[in-house]
Amino acid sequence: MVQNNPIIAAVNSLDKLDKAIKSPCEIIFLLTGNIMNLKGIVEKVKNSDMSIYVHLDLMGGLSKDVSAIKYIGSNIKPDGIITTKSNLVKYAKEQGIFTIQRLFILDSLSLETGVESIISTKPDAIEILPGIMPKITSLVHEKTRIPIITGGLIKEKEDVINSLNAGAIGISTSTEKVWYV
Repeated sequence: MVQNNPIIAAVNSLDKLDKAIKSPCEIIFLLTGNIMNLKGIVEKVKNSDMSIYVHLDLMGGLSKDVSAIKYIGSNIKPDGIITTKSNLVKYAKEQGIFTIQRLFILDSLSLETGVESIISTKPDAIEILPGIMPKITSLVHEKTRIPIITGGLIKEKEDVINSLNAGAIGISTSTEKVWYV
């Protein structure tokens, strides 16, 4: 799906969910929700013929452990999960869940430890934040050879183009105007 449309709607507030579903995006990154509403949100998105990836670290009421991964995999059934936690990537992969490991690149040390973590855990994809660093996107892709999605601070069409030119396969953004680029 991301090859057909590289723009991913990042939904950080439930009032944006319907707008994301109506957008031309084919994928939603869910950055909000809790144990009480998560199943309904995932079903609503999937019934709209869209894919949904749940950012586990941002879900209320779920612990960040193997039990949460098992619960999400067997009861919620999103297309995959997003997490910053290497141990959750490993658990999810063992459960056959598609994994996106989110990296916050703040300085040289976070870049180095992030790449080491990716090489160790081998997630299905990486999300790099902030996504407005094409040189870093190229470097991480070169070192890991894992598909990269950029996110964070993507505000303009130019940001999308720069990320794609740097090797990203997709761009996640909560900026609604970019959903229509």
